[in-house]
Amino acid sequence: MKRREFIMLVGGAAATWPLSARAEQVDRIRRMGVLMAFEENDPESERRITALRHELQELGWWEGVNVRIDFRWGGGDQGRARAGAQELVGLQPDVIVGHATLSMIALRQETRTVPIVFTAVNQPVAQGFVASLAHPGGNITGFTNLDPTVGGKWLELLKDIAPNVKRVAVMFNPDATPIAIPFSRSAQAAAEKFSVDVVLSPVHGPGDIERVMTMLGDRPDGGLIIPPDTFMTVHRKLVIELATRHRIPAISANRSYAADGCLLSYSINAVYQFRQVAVYADLILRGKKPADLPVQQPTTFQLVINLRTARALGLTVPRGLLWMADEVIE
Repeated sequence: MKRREFIMLVGGAAATWPLSARAEQVDRIRRMGVLMAFEENDPESERRITALRHELQELGWWEGVNVRIDFRWGGGDQGRARAGAQELVGLQPDVIVGHATLSMIALRQETRTVPIVFTAVNQPVAQGFVASLAHPGGNITGFTNLDPTVGGKWLELLKDIAPNVKRVAVMFNPDATPIAIPFSRSAQAAAEKFSVDVVLSPVHGPGDIERVMTMLGDRPDGGLIIPPDTFMTVHRKLVIELATRHRIPAISANRSYAADGCLLSYSINAVYQFRQVAVYADLILRGKKPADLPVQQPTTFQLVINLRTARALGLTVPRGLLWMADEVIE
């Protein structure tokens, strides 16, 4: 979906908004906060923030001219996210962008009045961030992540490339991302269809990650699924290093894994979603309320295959899957 199409289609409500709302002059420098769940030096953070800034400029917002943007970084840690949320709310911004569940839990604890636009958040209604997708109510709206039922799709893609996989671990941190559990259960529900055993493997630190990966590497038929999880993304280099060492085919819900050496990923287009976030932030800065902006579900997904990793694992990627891929890393 193109940006102009998105603006036109937002909940069908955009047709009723006065044209003057988008064309009005800004009478002061507005302030925006951004709480990222990743580290500041993470290439994924840079890609997403670049998209946000570019889209804001397209919409007429220039840093240092009519908007100031303050960033804070959660780094996959609840304590850091809480501290960042407290600092941002204390700056009294006009709008805050909250990245992932880790950030949103912290922001919700700090304010019920500052407008917030979230991105890459799973099941925002179940987590209590909004009342409903169509009518979020309160001070929060935004853009969701993959539906938890995608677990079967991950298993299918993994088996298409690595048909000998018989035992699959779903690894996640229940403290950092408790909503990852439904993803794990949907993968378990699809296990019989794909003739695999699926094991839920919660982890809380690097030592747990090493334990799970060693367990998988003890047999030649192990595979790995990594659902949306900020903690896991922050520690992806360790996961990929161990997957390479133990020759474990792995699929992730984050493109950065495939880009850094994981076998493949199937995820939302996170960069595009940050562009969409900029559109909502623009509307709020010009006077719209989050309660009037429906929560949007993803329409653009990415299948990324690391062909170099497949070859190193001795796997042949089906031609049809290569044609389906949005990105193939040679």
